[in-house]
Amino acid sequence: MRVLFALLCLAFASVANAAFTQTLITRPLVPPAASPLVPSARVDKLLVIKSARQLQLISQGVPVKTYRVSLGKQPQGPKEREGDKRTPEGLYWVDWRKVSDRYNLALHLSYPNTRDAAKAQEAGVPPGGMIMIHGTPASEDYPEWYFQSLDWTDGCIALKNDDMREVWNLVKDGTLIEIRP
Repeated sequence: MRVLFALLCLAFASVANAAFTQTLITRPLVPPAASPLVPSARVDKLLVIKSARQLQLISQGVPVKTYRVSLGKQPQGPKEREGDKRTPEGLYWVDWRKVSDRYNLALHLSYPNTRDAAKAQEAGVPPGGMIMIHGTPASEDYPEWYFQSLDWTDGCIALKNDDMREVWNLVKDGTLIEIRP
């Protein structure tokens, strides 16, 4: 009975999300240089568009700020298992945050969701975890600009450290994040 209920909820969420997503697709994306953040805007969603290497802060359905991001070393396709170096695709939540020794600030995503866990279990592989939005390493050997043109993470979403500080201050725990191909 639980499984049937879970499938029904998942189907409803997919249908509801498809209608909402269509609305966002029809709006033009705000280019990074022309997207000053409105001080009173409350960020209620994060949208990552993997193909454009963008993270958008969304307030009431409107993009208010856009950042360039780096993805996993294998950016094509959704994450399927632990160690595949892919960034997930789907709906998640920012569920906790930490100050990272390696990557400065980090927001943890609720990966794997129910669908990701079920697909991994079907395939007989672990789904992986610890997917985060984080900054770049503080390293004298590799300056920050070095990372900006690469997909270098193990599946996380990385921003410049200044951008990460801004996102850290604007995004609350519990914020929805949608990651699109």
